[in-house]
Amino acid sequence: MKSFLDENFLLKNKTAEHLYHHYAAGMPIIDYHCHLDPAQIAADVNFSNLTDIWLKGDHYKWRAMRANGINEEFITGSKSDWEKFEQWAATVPYTLRNPLYHWTHLELQRYFDIHDILSGKTARDIYDSCTQKLQTSEYGVQSLITKMNVEVICTTDDPIDSLEHHQKLTKSNWTVKVLPAFRPDKAMNGNDTSSLNDYINKLESVSDTAITHYTDYLKALKKRHDYFAQNGCTVSDHGLEQLYSEDYTGKEIDEIFNKIRSGKALQPVDVLKFKSAMLYEFALWDHEKGWVQQYHIGALRNNNSRAYRDVGPDTGYDSIGDFSQARALSKFLNKLDSSNELAKTIIYNLNPADNELIATMAGNFNDGTVAGKIQFGSAWWFLDQKDGMSRQLNSLSSMGLLSKLVGMLTDSRSFLSYPRHEYFRRLLCNLFGEDIENGELPNDLEWTGKIIRDICYYNAKNYFTFK
Repeated sequence: MKSFLDENFLLKNKTAEHLYHHYAAGMPIIDYHCHLDPAQIAADVNFSNLTDIWLKGDHYKWRAMRANGINEEFITGSKSDWEKFEQWAATVPYTLRNPLYHWTHLELQRYFDIHDILSGKTARDIYDSCTQKLQTSEYGVQSLITKMNVEVICTTDDPIDSLEHHQKLTKSNWTVKVLPAFRPDKAMNGNDTSSLNDYINKLESVSDTAITHYTDYLKALKKRHDYFAQNGCTVSDHGLEQLYSEDYTGKEIDEIFNKIRSGKALQPVDVLKFKSAMLYEFALWDHEKGWVQQYHIGALRNNNSRAYRDVGPDTGYDSIGDFSQARALSKFLNKLDSSNELAKTIIYNLNPADNELIATMAGNFNDGTVAGKIQFGSAWWFLDQKDGMSRQLNSLSSMGLLSKLVGMLTDSRSFLSYPRHEYFRRLLCNLFGEDIENGELPNDLEWTGKIIRDICYYNAKNYFTFK
């Protein structure tokens, strides 16, 4: 029987072990999509304790604690940091077979060299030991990132963001590149015209552009797109229920925008047309600059209205949605491709039922100009676990070229989440190792090792144009 989380964790045969330790483990990390706070990176903050760095903002853990019957006061409420951690530690033994169990102990090992199992019995010692380390210079966030061999980080930033923290980091001597990603979701939120008008007013200020008509709005947003490019941005990102590709005319969008500026609620079809127009314009700008555009599709957000009222968004009340994806996605990509203005694109799905759909859709728009131009992105969010990753890798293998995948990303708000790359790499090596030992692939470890290194690092390095 193998030991829990030993050096060959998730590696089920000798070939997998060789592939991981000789080819995957040492590869640098390019984290091309995450939600880390650039202000905290620029300030090189030290978190005050283990709860501060590990539990605050982590809706994965919050969901598990709620399912375990923990009162909200110990999750997002007013209880002390120690009391919150104590309740999390008491929950961990009940997370067996949930990815949290693996992530928790991987992070304790990799960052703090703690190999004990977290539980109510070990909570105090682990909390005190980690908190003490977090006060030292070796545990500032920049050191934590460097420790994980990270080369590039792309944060997620709104068009109206000043990017001042990215600028500070660019001027520093720190070797890790921290670059912005253009995330304009709020700019196309026609579902709430009141909030959108507030957003437009802020955009007027930061872009120094009076916004009365739709053309003014595009001009202001284009200024911000240009500004992001001037600050090293080469990727955009969108969090969508689905791609929007409703037919519209310029006159219709002008009229819809006039309704927005008048504070009038939009009809559902108007919302779809407005989002379709905005999404298309953003995609044209991305192509013009040679950016990579990323689309995260399929989340059904803020399901619990009482919880949304009490604790707000991004607090653990989102789930997988069952939106119809294929026709709109095809129409959107085809519209751009028909004029040869389709940028390099990564599509992430949240519903595993869409795996084969996305894998085959990507193949429709690869045109030979760039290897893996249209990517079926790595398993995302609820699928970011052993089964979800394996299913994504197998779907891509069966219907595309796994060898051209640009690898893993953290998609996390936590500075302790980089072992997810290790998790992905171990699963990847195990898949190849099992095929080799089953006689389904040749025993050519040098070539297979090259493919693995490409997926872990080199494909992303060549695909993106980080400055």
